[in-house]
Amino acid sequence: MVTALLPVRVNQAVVRRRGKTLLGPVDLELGPRGFTIVLGPNGAGKTTLLKTIHGLSRLSSGHVEWSLPAEEARQRQGYVFQSPIMLRRSVRANLAYPLRLAWARQKDIAEAVEHWAGAIGLSGALDRPAPQLSGGEKQKLALARALIRSPDILFLDEPCANLDGRSMREIETLLQKAHDAGTRIVMSTHDLAQAQRLATDILFLFNGTVHESGPAEQCLRSPRTAELAAFLRGDILE
Repeated sequence: MVTALLPVRVNQAVVRRRGKTLLGPVDLELGPRGFTIVLGPNGAGKTTLLKTIHGLSRLSSGHVEWSLPAEEARQRQGYVFQSPIMLRRSVRANLAYPLRLAWARQKDIAEAVEHWAGAIGLSGALDRPAPQLSGGEKQKLALARALIRSPDILFLDEPCANLDGRSMREIETLLQKAHDAGTRIVMSTHDLAQAQRLATDILFLFNGTVHESGPAEQCLRSPRTAELAAFLRGDILE
């Protein structure tokens, strides 16, 4: 029997760097299902929050509690950066890398690589150097590389920033399919229309704290705080 990774609980989490508080204190819980969109102005702490829950940012105080030991929890997560990081290898090698780390069988790796290359429209580019791909292709490859191990939860830091409409639509389709298949998704974005299309729930960050949270429809249509209402209007928050 596979033990559930979620929920994950964030308790009084604070991140400080060089005397400045970047995040916190934050208390929240992410359950086993949902497509959480993290909103907030620049500098609100969105990236720091994602990295903190995932374990990429060191906590100054507080803690993150998964429902499994930390090492196993790390193996069952994925993370996609705003600027995709490519191995200086082929598309095929980039896709295979997470499965090789997991000591998967060669046959299973080959089948998974073919499947995901097809899913992102790169079947004909498997032997191309990944750094030579376009921005949209790199982001799709980074997403497929994160999804190839079927993570329980996937964190994404503005994965569609600076992409054209077609690439954005393709990435959203991949994310929606992953969510429908059971992957818990937590994603930051500045695109309110994207939030409306994808979110089941919203986390609104302001000045490093979760200022408002709740079901997407309620937060986006009837915000409880003046700050979220101002953000949705496009006002500048200071």
